[in-house]
Amino acid sequence: MTRNLLSRLAACGSAGLLSHAALADPAEKDLSGWGQLNMPQGVTEISRQIYNMHMFMFWICVVIGALVFGVMVYSIFAFRRSKGAVADTSLTHSTPVEIIWTTIPAVILVACAIPAAKTLIHTEDLRNTELTIRATGYQWGWHYEYLDQGVSFYSRLARDSDAASQLDSGIDPGTVPHYLLDVDNPLVVPVGTKVRLLLTAEDVIHSWWVPDFGVKKDAIPGFINEAWFDVDPDKPGIYRGNCAELCGRGHGFMPIVVDARSKADFESWLKAKAAAQAKQPAAAAN
Repeated sequence: MTRNLLSRLAACGSAGLLSHAALADPAEKDLSGWGQLNMPQGVTEISRQIYNMHMFMFWICVVIGALVFGVMVYSIFAFRRSKGAVADTSLTHSTPVEIIWTTIPAVILVACAIPAAKTLIHTEDLRNTELTIRATGYQWGWHYEYLDQGVSFYSRLARDSDAASQLDSGIDPGTVPHYLLDVDNPLVVPVGTKVRLLLTAEDVIHSWWVPDFGVKKDAIPGFINEAWFDVDPDKPGIYRGNCAELCGRGHGFMPIVVDARSKADFESWLKAKAAAQAKQPAAAAN
């Protein structure tokens, strides 16, 4: 039993350390090499705004770092003791210097805070949503409900990944496509549509995270959080994520897969899914 627990905890840790490069299908994007060092730009409007904000802050930090370390390096070499430099101990206070080193950081903070606040407000703007889905976290999987369409289903770790993760299974995880990052029933959404996500949990705190969507929101028992995303019309495909909250022993076995389809394909899938679920009660009664 101890060996089994250690094995699953090790797999849990390895899944949690996966970079965003592992969360997207290789056929959809190339994030090899240097592309793995930065956050993804994503395939939604909000993810690109977050990326642009990140790069804006990054270059400000680069400029500040270059200036500060440049002055330090220059001072070390230009005023070193071997050249006869002597420290000036008479300067104890300078009002102009204090004003300058207080004003400049304040201006930088305001310059960062204004666009950051705009981006943060935009991430919470749920107006004009076209599709509402409730996602409920469980140990360890998700239950999705299309509230206006009457369609619901559970999404759990794919069986081949689950089988390979078992102790002494004899299955090489390298032979399993998208090991620990695939599910039996992906969340299907239409591209070019503003999707509203209502997030809650049944047992412990979970977190719904898909890097390419720029969405990471906690699912808390007894509480409903809201998020939204809109996949670019020209970017249908499979997008992967994880539960980003340490939710228990099976945390590393709780992936998220979103299948973004054209609106026509989504409508066809939705009708077929609704028809199949409508037959289930009748079949159970018989």
